[in-house]
Amino acid sequence: MSSVDAGTDVRYMARALSLARRGLYTTDPNPRVGCVLVHDGEIVGEGWHERAGAAHAEIHALASAGPRARGATAYVSLEPCSHYGRTPPCADALIKAGVARVVVAMEDPNPAVAGSGLRRLQSAGIETVSGVLEDQARALNPGFVSRMERQRPYVRIKLAVSLDGRTAMASGESKWITGDAARLDVQRLRARSSVILTGIGTVVADDPSLNVRAFDIGRQPVRVVIDANLSMPADARMLSLDGVTLIVTASDDGDRSEELVNAGAEVLCLSSGVNSVDLVALMQHLARREVNEILVEAGATTCGALLRAGLVDELVVYMAPHLMGTAARGMFSLPGLEEMADRVPLRIEDVRAVGEDWRIVARPRPD
Repeated sequence: MSSVDAGTDVRYMARALSLARRGLYTTDPNPRVGCVLVHDGEIVGEGWHERAGAAHAEIHALASAGPRARGATAYVSLEPCSHYGRTPPCADALIKAGVARVVVAMEDPNPAVAGSGLRRLQSAGIETVSGVLEDQARALNPGFVSRMERQRPYVRIKLAVSLDGRTAMASGESKWITGDAARLDVQRLRARSSVILTGIGTVVADDPSLNVRAFDIGRQPVRVVIDANLSMPADARMLSLDGVTLIVTASDDGDRSEELVNAGAEVLCLSSGVNSVDLVALMQHLARREVNEILVEAGATTCGALLRAGLVDELVVYMAPHLMGTAARGMFSLPGLEEMADRVPLRIEDVRAVGEDWRIVARPRPD
C-alpha cells in the first residue's frame, strides 16, 4: 500500500495535464498526453506527446530522467499503451526503466489498450492508481474519447453573432461581425480540430479558406463541405490551398464529381435517400478516418441539421455588441418549434469576454 497522499498525486497529475496541453494543436489524431516522473518528492523527468508518429510522453520523460527513473512514480494523463502502433508499448518502457508506481488520470478508451496497459504494469509488480483528475483528462481529449467510445468525432459549432442573434445580413454579408480578438480565438479552435466543416451555402456566399493561418501547427485540418447537389464551384478558394477538401454529396453526377476531383477535391456520396447527405454516416466515415474533433463553421441550414440529428456536442458563440435587425439571418434553421416545450435546452458552461465580444460555451442538455 502506497504512503503517498492523494493531494500529492493530484499536484503532479495537474502538472502532467499541463504538459499534455502543449500538444493541443499537434498530436492529431493521437490524444494529448503528458507524463511526470517523481522520485523522493522531486521531479526527475517530464515530457509530453508532441506529434503523431513521434515518441510518446512516457518516453520523453524517461529519457529526461535517465537512471533516476528507477524507483520513481510516473504520473501519466492517459493509461500507458500496451500495443505496437506507430511506436513501441510505453508500458514496457516503464517496466524496463524500473519505475515503482504508475498513476494515471484515466484508462485508455481505445479498445486496443482498455486496461491492458495497467494490467501489464501490475503483472510486473508495479503499483498502479487510476482516476486522478479523470474529468480534466477526458476534457482535454474530447474527440479521441468520443471516437473510441461513440465511434464518432466530437462536434463543436462555432457561431459569430450580433447581440440580437444574427449571423449575417439578409444579403449574406457577414464580414466582420466580431473583432480581432474573437477571430484569433477562432484560429485556436481551428488549430485544435481535425476537420473544419461547412455547408455549400457558406462556400457560395463567402468563398472561405477555412484554414489555420495564425499558427504554424505543421498540418491543416481537413475541410469538409456538405453539398447535396454538387454545387461546389471548381474555382473555390479552398481547392487551391494546402490540405484536403472533402465534398460530401447526395448526388451521383459523375461528370461533376470528376470536375471537382480534377480541381483538387475528394468527393464522397453519402445519400440519405431524400436528396440530402446522411449526416450520421458522415460522422462514422470521419471516425474511420481518425477524425477526433470537428469545428463547424456554417450557416443556419447546416447547423440546424446537425443539431436536429443529435450530433452537436458543443456550441461556441461569439456575441458582438451590436444589432443587425429583423431581416438579418439567424443561427439555426429549426422548423417545427412552435411551443415552449419544443425548445432545445442548453447548459451554459462558460461565459467570458474576448476583446470587445463575449464568448459563450454551451452544450445541449441530454434528454
